[in-house]
Amino acid sequence: MNKAETALVNSPPRRWLQRFYEAQVLMRFGGRLIPGARVLEIGCGSGYGTQLVLERFGAGSVDAVDLDPAMIEHAGRRLARYGDRVRLVQGSATDLRAALDAEDGGYDAVFDFGIVHHIPDWRAAIAEVARVLTPGGRFYFEEVTAHALARPIYQRLFDHPTEDRFTADQFLDQLAHHGLAVLGSVTRISGDYLLGVAAKPVPTGSDG
Repeated sequence: MNKAETALVNSPPRRWLQRFYEAQVLMRFGGRLIPGARVLEIGCGSGYGTQLVLERFGAGSVDAVDLDPAMIEHAGRRLARYGDRVRLVQGSATDLRAALDAEDGGYDAVFDFGIVHHIPDWRAAIAEVARVLTPGGRFYFEEVTAHALARPIYQRLFDHPTEDRFTADQFLDQLAHHGLAVLGSVTRISGDYLLGVAAKPVPTGSDG
């Protein structure tokens, strides 16, 4: 993210929107987490999303990854009071095995507070989300679509990949491609923003 977007995502209005609107929508679709849930947040930024996942969604622990070492440092200060319930690692959402030694099916939930649209190989990021979710695990997502990124104000102020952007339908189709079933989703402002929750099905005959 460039300086303008970094300032925006760390601003009080953005925090208010996350806490009082986005978190409520995501909880409506996916509910609170199971007690003691092990959670991953991709693109944790300054750690505010991780704080919400712990406090509002009831995560037992959160592993959080971000490419920017400055954001990891910032998040470390914000989240220090949670102790060993939080692990912060610099790394890529497209290779969680390298970043976190993340095994297949290791997480009960994954959260994406608007990071996938920053990733040039966004399909690889979704593939990783599907890989690391346990059967029955949930993917909570809030994303900015190609429709929004084509708006002049976005092009003027922010820095995003210019190729292979996704629409809301393309994002949801990619979830289905990797076997994730959408429990509920909604778009806002003519398809600019997509919020929803998807689940990794439990195999037939499993006791999970």
